[in-house]
Formats: sequence, structure tokens, C-alpha cells
Amino acid sequence: MLKAINLSKSYNGTAALRDVSFEVKRGEIFCLLGQNGAGKTTTINLFLGFVEATNGKALINDIEVRPNHALTHEMIAYIPEVVQLYGNLTGIENLDFFSRLAGIKYAQQVLGKFLSKAGLQEEAHAKRLSTYSKGMRQKVGIAIALSKNADVIFMDEPTSGLDPKATAEFTSICKALAAGGKSIFMATHDIFNAVNVGTRIGIMKEGSLVHTIPTCEVNANQLQQLYLETI
Repeated sequence: MLKAINLSKSYNGTAALRDVSFEVKRGEIFCLLGQNGAGKTTTINLFLGFVEATNGKALINDIEVRPNHALTHEMIAYIPEVVQLYGNLTGIENLDFFSRLAGIKYAQQVLGKFLSKAGLQEEAHAKRLSTYSKGMRQKVGIAIALSKNADVIFMDEPTSGLDPKATAEFTSICKALAAGGKSIFMATHDIFNAVNVGTRIGIMKEGSLVHTIPTCEVNANQLQQLYLETI
């Protein structure tokens, strides 16, 4: 689903990403760890087509992103750390609006099913976004990704600011999406949630991907120790 081939990115001569290569297969949840400035968000932005690689290639479904941005954009969804939604609209109205932006019009019943599948309680569907918690907003973001039928979902610090209950709910939703064939690429600082949700974990340092570890081979304490030794 995702492939980075010797990806590098420099800004005014300063390297933000250095010769990064990896693959993410269908149904995988790849969690990318690293300090601020390690290159996590730059990696996501290259796949989203927001920036152009200095060297190397970013591919989605074997299609190179930069010269085919319009095509690859249809295959992906992006959930940022702070999901930008309209506070004066309800959850279902936000979903309807963003679905229409993607060129798809759904019946209200179908929109409600997307929100429920994303874990949003039915009684919240008709409430204004201004009353939502961050965890509820994240669920609307997931519903938007579902409505777009994206093959790959990119997430940037999705559990930042969530309480333990909301984090556990988010983890369950991500695992269900992966079980349904979606691929998830998640940049995060949350070591313990990365072990719980991920199938593989990458650790970045100063723009380089230093380690890639299957989560079945490591527990949270071991990963934390490796992370601290790496950074």
C-alpha cells in the first residue's frame, strides 16, 4: 500500500529526511516514533503531496505520489492532531459536507452508519461540534476517512490529549479498520499505545529511520528502553 524508496528532503540545505525506505502492507498499522523534528511529519507530508522530495520516491498502491497527486489523493485520508471541523455544524452535517467535497453524496442513514462505525454514539450525531471532546472530533475524522473509502489513513499524533478511555476506544477502532483491510500510518509520541495498536513500529532520529520492529517482538518497556537509547 505504501512504499518509501530512499526518501530525502532538505530545506535550505538542512536535511529533514535522510534516505528513508520502508513498506506498509494492506491491513498493517505502522507507528512512527521520534522526537519533534525527527522527520515524522515530513514523511507524512511527502505521501500527502504537500511537499516534494529532494530525492527518492513515495508510492501509494505502486503509484508515485508527486507526478500523480490527484490520483493518489483519492486513495488516502488524513487525520491531523487537531481535526479541523466546523463547530457550528453537527457531527452528521460535518460528515455530509466533507463527503460532498470529495464528490460523494450519501443519505443521512448512511452518514449515521459511518459515524457509528467510527465509534461516535448515536445521540451525538445531531449535536454541534462545538460541544464535542477531542476524542469525539477524532471519531468524526475517522468517519470522514471511511466515507471517502480511503485505502490508507495517515494520522499525526492522533492520541495526543486523549484520556485513557478515549485512547482505548481509538485503539479498538484502528484495529477494526486494519482488520477490514485499511492501512494506517501513524506518527506518534505515545510509546505504550504504539505497542498496543501497531503491527510494526519505526523509530526515527534526525531524519533517519533507525529501527523497524514488529510489535510481536517487543513489549512496552523494551520499546521504551530502545527508544531512549536511540534518541
